Amino acid sequence: MKIFTKRLVIKTSKRFQIINITSEVEKAVKESGVSEGVCLIHLPHATAAVILNEYEPRIVEDYLKWIVETFRPGGGWRHDEIDDNAHAHLASSIIGSGRFIPISRGELVRGTWQEILLVELDGPRDRSVVIQVLGE
Repeated sequence: MKIFTKRLVIKTSKRFQIINITSEVEKAVKESGVSEGVCLIHLPHATAAVILNEYEPRIVEDYLKWIVETFRPGGGWRHDEIDDNAHAHLASSIIGSGRFIPISRGELVRGTWQEILLVELDGPRDRSVVIQVLGE
């Protein structure tokens, strides 16, 4: 079994932002040389998340609207007494900081419109993305 790990740094520029990282993950899969296996995408952060979904301007706005309306920045959360970012911790814990995607014939197995999206919840920041590819 091969194990290949690549780390990226993505600079975000806004408090809330969605960045398409699909091409970077695909490059890592190619570099790994794995034909059949699995790819893990992990953000080692408590205030960022990763989703698999369509990357289209209107749906990106909808994701961000849902996050703000659901997790209410400045909404009186107890953690805001420390860092004023409780919304980001809550959203990250619900959305998730990692995803597994199968690899077949050296390619990520994704739906037609599925992209890999980094969700910034407390930017701007430098965000690490750990891509680990396992397989043969």
